[in-house]
Amino acid sequence: MNAREKALVMTAEEIEQALERVAAEIAASEPATDKLMLVGIRTRGVPLARRLAEILKRRYGRDLPVGILDITFYRDDLSRIAPNPVVKTSELPHDITGRVIILVDDVLYTGRTIRAALDHLVDYGRPDRVRLAVLVDRGHRELPIQADYVGRAIPTERNEIVKVMLREVDGEDRVLLLEKE
Repeated sequence: MNAREKALVMTAEEIEQALERVAAEIAASEPATDKLMLVGIRTRGVPLARRLAEILKRRYGRDLPVGILDITFYRDDLSRIAPNPVVKTSELPHDITGRVIILVDDVLYTGRTIRAALDHLVDYGRPDRVRLAVLVDRGHRELPIQADYVGRAIPTERNEIVKVMLREVDGEDRVLLLEKE
């Protein structure tokens, strides 16, 4: 699929500001507890979860474990995304039963990725609560899923793509709006 760059939506500084705000919202809404855990959805949700954990530790003294969830086999479009998908491991540092989990992802779109993440998460136990933090909410939900913490809401058209680039994965931080050609 070809796409052309339409707009720069977030700079590196704006991404950092959004994460600082999301961390502040998490600190304010979740009581200081040893039950809280951040879980990043591969690929870009993982560095975002780690960044949030660092901000929460530095600014609020909250040292939270960070888990990693690979949802590849839980996707409902697996046969369409790749003939030989690359599956990586999921790594949760503690039992999640009774915990408050904050799932972290880069973009919330249809809600299907989050549904897959929830399906996979319950394979590890039964959390008390699950919250969702995303860097970008672009709308167009197909499932009744919404984020509890949003870095930025960006109105988009269905023929547009929100491309999040993070230094840990892509060598730089920025969010682009692309248009399918």
